[in-house]
Amino acid sequence: MPERNQSASLRRALAVLEHVREHPGVSLTQLSEAVGLSKSTVLRLSAPLIEASLLERDRETGAYRLGHGTLSLGQSYLATLDLRSVAAEESHRLMSEVRETVHLVVHDPPHVVYIDKVENAANVRMASRIGSRGALHCTAVGKAVLAWLPEQTVAGLTLEPRTKHTITDAERLRADLAHIRRRGYAVDDRENEPEVRCVAAPIFNHDDAVTAAISVSGLTSRITAARVRELGPLVAGAAARISRKLGSQKR
Repeated sequence: MPERNQSASLRRALAVLEHVREHPGVSLTQLSEAVGLSKSTVLRLSAPLIEASLLERDRETGAYRLGHGTLSLGQSYLATLDLRSVAAEESHRLMSEVRETVHLVVHDPPHVVYIDKVENAANVRMASRIGSRGALHCTAVGKAVLAWLPEQTVAGLTLEPRTKHTITDAERLRADLAHIRRRGYAVDDRENEPEVRCVAAPIFNHDDAVTAAISVSGLTSRITAARVRELGPLVAGAAARISRKLGSQKR
C-alpha cells in the first residue's frame, strides 16, 4: 500500500509540474482547480519540487512557474540525444510504409553528410554511402536544409551542374526554396543523379534551427511525379515527429 500511495503522489506531482509548464504564472487556486486537488495537497506536492528547483513560486503574487532545475534536466537530456537513435524508429517506419530507401543527413556546412540509410532489400540499391557528402543545391536533403538557412547562404554556393536538370541559376533556386517552405518538403527531380528522384523534409532541433533532414529516394520508374505528391506529406510527417523528439516546437 505505501508503494501505491507513493506512486499516486508522484503522478499528482508530475501533473502539477506539467500544468505549470503549460501555464506559467498560474495561481494556487487555478492550479488546484486544474489538477483536481485541494490547495493543501498542491502545496504539499509542490514543496519538494520547489526544493529541487523544478518549480518556483513568486513570493509576492504566489504564482507558480518552472524553476531553473528544469533547464539543467533539459540540457542533460539534449546532451545525450543521438540523432540516429532518435530518428531510427521513424526512418524504419517510413521505409516500411513507402518501400523505398530512406536517408538521414546532418548539415555540415557547406554540405550535408549522410549518417544513416534504411534500404528496402527488394529494390535496386542506391549508390549513396553513410559518411558521404551531398551538395545543398541539388539534393532533396540539401535543399530541405537550405530552405530554412539565411537567404544569403544561397549567394555563397557554387551551383555546380550534376545533371542536365540541376538548378544552376540562383534566382530559380531561391524560387524553389520558397516553394519548399510553403509546402514543407523538397524534391530532387533528377538533379543529383539522372534516374533518381528524392523527397526530403527538414529536421529542427530544440532551438527550432534546421540541423538535419530525412528523405525517401528511388528510381524515377518507381517515384513518378505523381507519387512525389503522395510521398511529400509522409516524409514531412516523419521529419516533424523527429523534430519534436529533439525538442522543437515548430509546427
